[in-house]
Amino acid sequence: MANMNRKSIWVKYSYLWVTLVLFLGSFIGHWIFAWHAFVEEQLAHGEAIEVNSYLIEVIRDTLENWQSEFLQLMWQIAGLAFLFYVGSPQSKESDDRVEEKLDLVLKAVDKDGEKEIERLDRKYARA
Repeated sequence: MANMNRKSIWVKYSYLWVTLVLFLGSFIGHWIFAWHAFVEEQLAHGEAIEVNSYLIEVIRDTLENWQSEFLQLMWQIAGLAFLFYVGSPQSKESDDRVEEKLDLVLKAVDKDGEKEIERLDRKYARA
């Protein structure tokens, strides 16, 4: 019975697999179309088609693309996650405000609301 509740690695990491397929598809497509463009350009200029020249050009183009797109996006994700983790005022909802509102609601709907709030404050220390 316990094995039936366990998800396969394909289901458990499905987002990863889809992302990996999209990444590899776009990466391979980029290199294939870059090869065709390189060959066409070399022929137009009457130059020899050399794999080494192609590799240098396509790796340069790929890294430029990653630098401008992926690194920027990664900073946004990693930077925001870090700032949220350390409690930056720009990234967190006002927990104190929400907690105070809940205290007011509890006091309004329960005659023993004040006692419940004190009990909760002892059990879950306020930050």
